[in-house]
Amino acid sequence: MKKKIVSMALIAAMTATMFAGCGSNSSSSSSSSSKSSSGKEGKVLNIWSWNDEFETRFNDFYPEVESVSKDKTETKLKDGTVVKWTINPNQDGVYQQKLDEALQNQATASADDKIDIFLAETDYLVKYTDADANASMPLKDLGIDPDKDLADQYQYTKDAATDKNGDLRATSWQACPGLFVYRRGIAKDAFGTDDPEKIQEKVKDWDTFEQSAKELKDKGYYMLSSMGADTYRVFGNNASEPWVQGDTVTVDPNLMKWVEQSKKFTDEGYNHKVSGQWTDDWNKDQGADSKVFGWFFPAWGINFTIQPNAGDKGAGDWAVCNGPQSYNWGGSFILAAQGTDNPKLVKDIMLKLTADKDTLLKITDKTLDYTNTVSGMEEYAADDKKGDSDFLGGENPYKYFAPAAESIKMDKITPYDQGCGECFQNAFGDYFNGKVSFDKAKKNFETAILERYSDLKKVEWPK
Repeated sequence: MKKKIVSMALIAAMTATMFAGCGSNSSSSSSSSSKSSSGKEGKVLNIWSWNDEFETRFNDFYPEVESVSKDKTETKLKDGTVVKWTINPNQDGVYQQKLDEALQNQATASADDKIDIFLAETDYLVKYTDADANASMPLKDLGIDPDKDLADQYQYTKDAATDKNGDLRATSWQACPGLFVYRRGIAKDAFGTDDPEKIQEKVKDWDTFEQSAKELKDKGYYMLSSMGADTYRVFGNNASEPWVQGDTVTVDPNLMKWVEQSKKFTDEGYNHKVSGQWTDDWNKDQGADSKVFGWFFPAWGINFTIQPNAGDKGAGDWAVCNGPQSYNWGGSFILAAQGTDNPKLVKDIMLKLTADKDTLLKITDKTLDYTNTVSGMEEYAADDKKGDSDFLGGENPYKYFAPAAESIKMDKITPYDQGCGECFQNAFGDYFNGKVSFDKAKKNFETAILERYSDLKKVEWPK
């Protein structure tokens, strides 16, 4: 797997060329980049990602931004640096494939073409923070002291980005505890109340969740939109084992519970039978006139997904509660690419956007994002005037997000999580809609995952 990131031969060449004679202290970071011996930084900063979420945060909240091009492909900073954005879709591993190719060429690329910053999701973060792959720089080599500079961040976000040597190689402006997000209007019609505490009693565990789904159906509504994708993260995040151990894909029993529930919800008409997430039909189900009751989302799902789909007509008709199980979904991490010729600028960006409390709270105020400041989020949870949301009908969601964030553990993530999750959902999606049998879905998953990752040899199913 590691050879697929950046070949070891190329990494060795990069290391020999750019890091010869350098230790891992902060003073070596100045010489560890490919900038000139004069110490001047490059005038082009290349940032790679899979969507415009970080680009938007950067353009809106990084204080050194001067202007943004009309097509949003370039951002100009006050010192004249031009930030160039490269965006490739995350689905089917496209972003990773193109990023890997670019990182393989990092040693020979011209200064203006070298990747300086790239983003990674939790699903494949460890692939790029791997110490042996050496695709990203330890933050200490940029002059960042995690214990001091990032002391107010949630520990799980640091644990997830720490390599086997104990070096932190990525940082994030957000934490992603998940909740159940529901429509107030449907709640009142189906259950007689939209109060979050009372709705929590209707979704407090999976058995109760199913009974409430039946009640919703009887009233002409759907509990969920998709045939399984909307609950996948909750079940998957509560798995007892990692997806991959050695060369073996291990299907956790909790994922088979997801299969069972998703099939039943589809057959019984408890969901709207949308094929998956991020599709037109799925987006429409978040519209103001939709019959779909609820969604499992972290904070970014509310501001980045539901709000645009709901529009002004849907504002105020939403609320949150804990749901059947706590879970984490996602997290966008910022990494410094080995070979960057802008280490000082990269350091400043990381600190301003992920460790400056005032900036993080500005992001929260404007976007509803649950930002990576423990003290800040505790303040919002305790103060309804700070935390209340007009979009959520005046509710303070941070009361629910804050305790959920403290319980997140990231000890089961592997470099294969995105691929395993996609292949598993695709294979069983055909089973949910009746295209294939249960056994055929299992076989199709085995074929797909072993083709996607040639270093994996077998799949083990629960007994």
